[in-house]
Amino acid sequence: MLVALIARDKAGALQTRLDNRDAHIEYLKTTNIVSQAGPLLSDSGEMIGSLVILEVDDMSTAKDWADADPYAKAGLFEKVDLIPWKKVI
Repeated sequence: MLVALIARDKAGALQTRLDNRDAHIEYLKTTNIVSQAGPLLSDSGEMIGSLVILEVDDMSTAKDWADADPYAKAGLFEKVDLIPWKKVI
């Protein structure tokens, strides 16, 4: 199943994002369940969150993956939603 992880950063947390970005990207690359990923941007182009499409067997796996993300461990996110997603195009 595909799951969209949509995460919004805490206000003023850009430095936390930058400090943990290398570990987060390595996590994305090495866990072998990420289909697509990238930052959400403000109107001015500043990174303010994340969108990650996970390919997993169940929501429990998606939740475990989200909890182990270096960004989550660093306390970057204000809110994280995990939503089943269907790819059409």
